[in-house]
Amino acid sequence: MPLSVTALKTANFTLLPDPNELTRLCKALGDDLRMDILRLLKSESFGVQEISTVLDIRQSALSHHLKILASVGLVSSRREGNSIFYRRALILDSDPLEEFKNSAFANIDRLTLPDPVLQRVRLVQKERSQLSLNFFTRHAAKFAEKQGLVAELKQYASNLDGLIADMELDQSSTVLEVGPGEGELLLRLGRHFERVIGLDNAPEMLQQAQTTINRGKAENVQLLLGDTSVALQQQIKCDLMILNMVLHHIPSPGEIFAHAAQLLNPGASLLIVDLCSHDQDWVRESCGDLWLGFDSADLEKWATDTGLVVGQGLYLGLRNGFQIQMRLFANTNN
Repeated sequence: MPLSVTALKTANFTLLPDPNELTRLCKALGDDLRMDILRLLKSESFGVQEISTVLDIRQSALSHHLKILASVGLVSSRREGNSIFYRRALILDSDPLEEFKNSAFANIDRLTLPDPVLQRVRLVQKERSQLSLNFFTRHAAKFAEKQGLVAELKQYASNLDGLIADMELDQSSTVLEVGPGEGELLLRLGRHFERVIGLDNAPEMLQQAQTTINRGKAENVQLLLGDTSVALQQQIKCDLMILNMVLHHIPSPGEIFAHAAQLLNPGASLLIVDLCSHDQDWVRESCGDLWLGFDSADLEKWATDTGLVVGQGLYLGLRNGFQIQMRLFANTNN
């Protein structure tokens, strides 16, 4: 008597892929434009309008191709407020075509996008960055008020302190905080580590942080104007890199992980403190958020793609419906 599908799974047998599904997948991959879409979505999410602009294609035609890719599990979509963003789908171990899809992605990634397309990608990222920068330029004086609408450091500071203490870093360690806001966490870090660097691309926010540092007389805290690209240019190396409620303001979150892999010393860690995925779209207008939180799987995918190893995680629920995740990712390279 033939075994049922459930029995086969229970017995740890691998189910053979459906020939029809394999044919559909091959057809979906057999188009130059769809290959460009998959290359574009390698490590970043883009909205339909953004993809249309980058690849110079009408939105109606693009939607057709995205639908085909989604139907075979190569791309996934997520609503960010009033916009739909697409990215490559996370291929699960339970997918009978997992090996085929991952092999296809690996080979697609060996191809580079044409220079005009890359230039338009940089333009989209610059526009996103400018939106975030404009927000903090306008609201620097009210940063604490805006941040308090979602989460204040005091609500999770003890958990964050405990997580950092468990890492048992040497006092001589260098700690880099990206987007330090008013500098409250910089002061806390300065009490425990010999060298602390605050990195921010908004001059108005750095002024706020400088005021806090001066008030706290934290002479071991240094401020640097710019983003992680500037840190790379200055060949900064750190033992801990922290993004505290900042990643949802970053135009290209995946790029942060790639930069972290270069900024971290061997054995050092990246600590992400941010919101879990949510649907409270009002934070875009009120708090300048570019992204409505993140799925844990997305953070882990960005990390592993750049060679970082997934470490400890901590999750905290807030009374206003938000959930905070604290995630560690280690650089195990020598």
